[in-house]
Amino acid sequence: MRIFALLLVLFLWQGCGYKPAKRYVRTILGSKVYTEVVVDLRDPQNSVLIKDALNQAILRRFGQNLVPRSRADTVVRVEMKHLYFTPLEYDADGYVIYYRTKVILDFTLHSQKGIRHIQTSGLYDFPIEPNSVITDAMRYIAIKEAANKALDRFISQLSFQGAR
Repeated sequence: MRIFALLLVLFLWQGCGYKPAKRYVRTILGSKVYTEVVVDLRDPQNSVLIKDALNQAILRRFGQNLVPRSRADTVVRVEMKHLYFTPLEYDADGYVIYYRTKVILDFTLHSQKGIRHIQTSGLYDFPIEPNSVITDAMRYIAIKEAANKALDRFISQLSFQGAR
């Protein structure tokens, strides 16, 4: 009886046309990918962080192979266009106690199918102590989280474009 129920669920699941995002992304990226991040000379640490996050997403979420540029089906180039820290909330004395980080990433995909441009943004909100400044550790975490959200949006857009 359990086997019958399992087969029925699998049959219905297949019948509804469900395909994982990995399949849609593969139609755009191909099976071999090279990643390149434009290093911002004012903030090189964040460029390395974005490259690592992009490589992890390609390896773990899509099961794609990272290869040298000469063997790649697709070259994914990422550039951090803008980075903003905006105060969101103030305490009674006028000190900032909550900030929003916004990262805008520009992706360029070079493949045999042509060139695609995708721009995404990611937001991350975080508190700080009144009458204090954003430490390097807080700044790093905020940029990392906002960049990860921008990468998630990039992945969603790739899935959407692959489904069309």
